[in-house]
Amino acid sequence: MAIHIGRREFIVTLGSVAAWSLAARAQQPVMPVIGFLSIGSLGPFAHTVAAFHRGLRENGYVEGYNVQIEYRWTEGQNERLPALAADLVGRRVAVIAVVGDIAISAVKAKTLTVPIVFMSGGDPVRNGFVASLNRPNANVTGATWFSVDPMAKRLGIIHQIVPNATVIAHLVDQNFPASALHVAQVQEAARALGLQLIVLSVRTASDIDAAFTSHLQQAGALVVGPGGFHFSRRDQIVALAAHLAIPTIYPFREFAQDGGLISYGNRLQTAYQWAGVYVGRILKGEKPADLPVMQSTEFEFVINLKTAKTLGLEIPPTLLAIADEVVE
Repeated sequence: MAIHIGRREFIVTLGSVAAWSLAARAQQPVMPVIGFLSIGSLGPFAHTVAAFHRGLRENGYVEGYNVQIEYRWTEGQNERLPALAADLVGRRVAVIAVVGDIAISAVKAKTLTVPIVFMSGGDPVRNGFVASLNRPNANVTGATWFSVDPMAKRLGIIHQIVPNATVIAHLVDQNFPASALHVAQVQEAARALGLQLIVLSVRTASDIDAAFTSHLQQAGALVVGPGGFHFSRRDQIVALAAHLAIPTIYPFREFAQDGGLISYGNRLQTAYQWAGVYVGRILKGEKPADLPVMQSTEFEFVINLKTAKTLGLEIPPTLLAIADEVVE
């Protein structure tokens, strides 16, 4: 038997279906949005951002599936940080992940309420980001690594490789608040070894070019200090060191993997993954003040033998024996 529906009944039915569809859609949970602010650009940080995503996945969050991420990069223009931070806060994101001490300061200046999770090589207590490592007591927590402590160790390592070099250059990232501590440590270590130290402070890409072309001809080796700016410009720094054939030690494994001679420092991916975990936990309702700042104590020593051969250097067997990775 055919069922006939009048025009009026059809319109009423259609309206009911539409209303039900809208109501069902309204009941679906709104996808949370994470703000991500960093100096530099995505390219040099791509693998560390991947580690951040791994941390998120540990809490069940996958970008594009149940969480969105709004990325903001300075692209070498750090003066944009206040505006970028204000933009993310204005978008009312659920939490902001921040890379770099100057970026952390920019975000902290814009909000006292939005949860902040940082990734930093500085001292978050000395820099005023948290009250203490165990109890941040604010809207800020995160993961940090030791950038200052290994400076004397780096100088000692490069001295073993080029013991006849009496003049050592130290490339300093002026964008990094802890740069003065880096210089003090390297100067003290240089005095102990009877070495002359040339301090080269840089803030921009052109500063790096000028430092290499004007001063490094006098040095027998180079110690590159840590900092997000140096990390973002590692291709430039490694290429210039290769061009001048100057033995160089770097703060992170990525430099050695990209052709640098040798590196000694923390594994950055660990800190980024921890930060991702913390962001996930905050999205689930935990408060930054209850999440102690995580500290990475995992150091890596990487030697690029191919670069050593190009420079005509013989790496001491004692160093090869303790290397975590040898690039050939």
